Amino acid sequence: MLKLILPLTTRDVNKDRKDVEPLALLVHPQQPLSYLERLIQSELPVIKNENGNDKIPAVHFRAQDLGEEAINPDRHEPDEESEDYKFEHSEDFKIDGKTERTGKLNESGEVAEAKPVNPVKEPDPEHPNFVRWSPSTEIGDFIRDAARGKEFSVDIEGAPEPIYIAVPSFADRTYYLRMRLRKTAKQISSLADIKTECDKLAHKSAQRVAQGGFAVLVGWWGSVYVLTFQTDLGWDVMEPVTYLVGLSTLIGGYMWFLYHNREVSYRSAMNFTVSKRQDKLYQAKGFDVSKWDALVEEGNRLRREIKMVAEEYDVDWDEAKEADDKVAKALRNERRKKQLAKDDEDEEGKKRKKSKEEDDDDD
Repeated sequence: MLKLILPLTTRDVNKDRKDVEPLALLVHPQQPLSYLERLIQSELPVIKNENGNDKIPAVHFRAQDLGEEAINPDRHEPDEESEDYKFEHSEDFKIDGKTERTGKLNESGEVAEAKPVNPVKEPDPEHPNFVRWSPSTEIGDFIRDAARGKEFSVDIEGAPEPIYIAVPSFADRTYYLRMRLRKTAKQISSLADIKTECDKLAHKSAQRVAQGGFAVLVGWWGSVYVLTFQTDLGWDVMEPVTYLVGLSTLIGGYMWFLYHNREVSYRSAMNFTVSKRQDKLYQAKGFDVSKWDALVEEGNRLRREIKMVAEEYDVDWDEAKEADDKVAKALRNERRKKQLAKDDEDEEGKKRKKSKEEDDDDD
């Protein structure tokens, strides 16, 4: 959402005072300028037209044309500044107290304009290249283009002067967001070293557990070989022993997965081992997991908001300037985890939906 503050003049019936009341409007970037025009018109008093009837003041939006993009490809630039001014402000003259529309283009493309007697507006040398924008233009596109000139004007019919609105640049608009992101990035960076150290130790510990399990299996195989072929027990005794031990191991492992509500896989067992070891190391090192999660979530939220503003201004924002590689990696890993969790939920949802459809077909 975009917040627009306009200093609208409140007209006093007794004409003994004038107050300027700032009007705040919240608009969506994808809404057209005509929507903003109607919002402003609803706050303005009516004026009298040529016949003395009440009329809603017309509202126009102008912004500086920097020449980077042609607003109207068929428009021809005049040779003199006076002709350019008359053409641009052809609707802003009063003749004998009545508003007259002048400077119309005929079919041949020539300008047929009437000489104004008492023009209300004088040329503004500070804003020579302002052009009027179509009401069908999206507000986001208008603000994006006006940001290059750092301001735009709102021309209200009957007002003595246009209202100039300052447009903050991308750097100005995201200043506090970027400052908060830098502050959050510093806190994440200070905790990232501790977390990285604990994670490495936890993975090494899980690998040692896996290697220990392999050593136990090799030792059991060697024991069975020795007891079977090098002792008096023989295969008659060792066969039921190996069968019972293998079956007991299978049952015990299956019960372990059921108790911990885990998927029966090596990866699930490894993740469980790593997670347990991480919790112990975090407590030993004084690492606050809840604080880390809150900081990472806040960093991703600020990053997402800055990215949205960058898209509105059509600029490329370099995230590396606000955070170092450690912070960027931590934020990226958290986004990847959330995406994987979302994909898993979607996959489970599809499976449940498919199973339900199959059950309905069977019925």
